[in-house]
Amino acid sequence: MRLILPILTLFLALFAGSLGAAGMALVPAGNTPSPDKLLVATIEDIRASKPDSALVSVNRLIAMRPDFKLAYLIKGDLLLAKNRELPGFGGVRAAPSQTINDFKDEARARLQGYLYQPSLDKLPAQILQLAPGQRYALLADAGRSRIYIFENIDSEPRLLQDYYLSVGKNGVGKRSEGDKRSPLGVYTIKAALPRQQLTPFYGAGAFTINYPNEWDAMQGNGGHGIWLHGVPPNTYSRPPKTSDGCLVVANPDWQAIARYIQPDGTPIIITDHVEWLDRDAWQAKRQELLATLDNWKDDWQKLDAHGFLGHYAPDYLNSLGKEWVAAKQRNITQKDWIKVGLNDMSLFLYNTDNDNLAVISLTQHYSSDKLSDVTRKKIYLRQEAGQWRIVLEKNLPSAPVVALKN
Repeated sequence: MRLILPILTLFLALFAGSLGAAGMALVPAGNTPSPDKLLVATIEDIRASKPDSALVSVNRLIAMRPDFKLAYLIKGDLLLAKNRELPGFGGVRAAPSQTINDFKDEARARLQGYLYQPSLDKLPAQILQLAPGQRYALLADAGRSRIYIFENIDSEPRLLQDYYLSVGKNGVGKRSEGDKRSPLGVYTIKAALPRQQLTPFYGAGAFTINYPNEWDAMQGNGGHGIWLHGVPPNTYSRPPKTSDGCLVVANPDWQAIARYIQPDGTPIIITDHVEWLDRDAWQAKRQELLATLDNWKDDWQKLDAHGFLGHYAPDYLNSLGKEWVAAKQRNITQKDWIKVGLNDMSLFLYNTDNDNLAVISLTQHYSSDKLSDVTRKKIYLRQEAGQWRIVLEKNLPSAPVVALKN
């Protein structure tokens, strides 16, 4: 029997495009069965021209996940290939061509996500520091259709697990209501929605995300109702780009991820590409941001109003107005002394189409000869000509830290 399946071409193309991926490592086979492992085993058998063995693997996959539509399509191709050559992936032609293309994309994303994992000695550039109260952080990589779960170990992110992810039909970079894009930036998981308020469309459950955040509002980005949720009960997963802007995972994965989420506290960073760095490069990025904050704080404490304001982007100062700038100058120069302490700090990076941005959350302890206060603050910085400058500064409401129950 001559077995001709474009899945083979897909598999080989995946290897050609991924072997040189920086910071990624081939995952050992292992013995624990999982849907993605059985999918890989099926395609490996196809690659080795072992259709009968491939059928055994795909049947095991279907028995494990009877709602896995991609598995049924592959099985249909395997059965049809016993009698004739296939015209293409999805040769059974039981679905429209766009649906077949969606399945191709899902197969590619799942294979890539399963076979290639971040090396243990790599760290994500997007998460440079986690505040003590942030026990876990989520990092969504839209380009690879993966969502990563990190644990906070002495302020550093340690990768725990990752899962297949679907995002907006038009990718990331949400700008307006109805553009079918997922947001791009640093957000917070706000709340778990009660199951009784949800339709079956959202599957195992849903968490709200605080889109639009302060930066989105400043940029005029519109839209609302961005959630992290499951899938309808009659399907295992959705293709990589099929939502109206939400982040979507399989129901078992949603339930697993939910264990790591502290509502109104867990950060979620959404990017189009996670940059994995060796420790030295990661530390250098971290120290660069910390040095920027130290210089900002030092100029403030030295009562150097000109130096202090030099840390702000000119366009941001213009938006604040001349009266604000003059008041800040007086506020600094008319003090006998100022002391500033910064702690409970988290540092995140992400890119937009035009900018490299940093988001810093911290607690500011301010005291002077005339005033003392404690403020929770969020600072956005943009890299301009190699220098980080503040482009947005917001005071946040104080909230009690709630311990996450195991």
